[in-house]
Amino acid sequence: MTADPGGSRDPLLPAGARSARRAVAGAFGAQGLAYAVLVASLPGFKDRFGIDDGVVTIVTLGICLMAGAGTVVADRLARGPGSRTVLVAGLGTAAVAVLVIALAPGRAVFFGGFALYGLALGLVDAGTNMQAVALQRVYGRSILTSFYAAWSAAAIAGALVVVAYEALDISQQAAIPVVSVVVAVIALGVRRDGWRAGDVPIGPTAAERSAARAVPWSAVLVLGAAVVAYFVVDSAAQIWSAIYLSDGLLASSSLAPTGLAVYLAMTLVSRLAGDLAVRRWGRVAVVRAAGLIGAAGLLGVVLAPGPAVAVAGFGLTGLGLGAIAPLCFAAAGSLAPEHADAVVARLNGFNYVGAVLGGVLVGAVGTGASLRIGFAVPLLLAIVIVVLAPHFGTRPGSEDSRHARQRPLPPARAEW
Repeated sequence: MTADPGGSRDPLLPAGARSARRAVAGAFGAQGLAYAVLVASLPGFKDRFGIDDGVVTIVTLGICLMAGAGTVVADRLARGPGSRTVLVAGLGTAAVAVLVIALAPGRAVFFGGFALYGLALGLVDAGTNMQAVALQRVYGRSILTSFYAAWSAAAIAGALVVVAYEALDISQQAAIPVVSVVVAVIALGVRRDGWRAGDVPIGPTAAERSAARAVPWSAVLVLGAAVVAYFVVDSAAQIWSAIYLSDGLLASSSLAPTGLAVYLAMTLVSRLAGDLAVRRWGRVAVVRAAGLIGAAGLLGVVLAPGPAVAVAGFGLTGLGLGAIAPLCFAAAGSLAPEHADAVVARLNGFNYVGAVLGGVLVGAVGTGASLRIGFAVPLLLAIVIVVLAPHFGTRPGSEDSRHARQRPLPPARAEW
């Protein structure tokens, strides 16, 4: 192996690893930016095309279904050209979809644009994770959370972009196409620097299939319930926060997207602090506290007399529950360490159930009554997370935590 010509100080990294990591982080960021801009623009889309919350719910379900189709297409492409091609195709499709949505002259083209965006979402989601996992193997240490941090930071920027263009009275047709250009440029960067094809496994080995049969399904189902609960809350906050603030609490068009921005910012804070908190207090205590803090935030959202309290509630929700998803997977890895990959693979399927329920169930309840009542569903599920906390693993002083404290720290290394 040779030193990375991009300037990495780690001589063990193969050529191109550092530039590939930057490119893939950019792809995560492009995904977060486009998603947040479209979600935060929903109140404007409703006014522009004369659609109601029921239509938004149906569109959300359609996006999830198309994303599932995109994931299937990604799996097929990865077996041939490789994951870099999957990611470039997904980003290119997303750039076109965002442009179609922004410039749509009517509802038919608008809905078609979102269907195309759903397909792109599945491709990009699969492609980014394939590339990230391949690079993590190359680096020989955990770097996946840094990619997700890029997603969160870009999503926050996306929500603030909507705040800015609304405050400056710039039309969607003029503002949103800029996002399409950014995504297209990042796609070109991935095409040039993305990690080389062929490094991602195309299917489970016989040993992995045998290991999957040894997975403790009952424990996976318990953690799966927590995953579903988290993603219901997360999806509801991301899709419905701006609409709730705008329609339910009469927030201005520039203030409505701040609920999403604050939620995403505090989610990032939660994830950055999560590992340190677990080392000090243990996963069970952290999950229990996170669920209680998240429930308190959602209670504030439900009872909010005005936009300011609701925005604060969304922030408290993100601060509490942002670390739940990674802690679910950490607990899953402890269920059967010799079969950790199989456990995590099974648990991962629950993500999509929660995303669909959060986008559709909350909207359906809100359409029949009000979104204030709709957000009571995530509130109840945050309490479910508190109840499930004892299933999350070790406490301070346990054998696992003692081993963690005794394990020597790795030497400092160049991160990028």
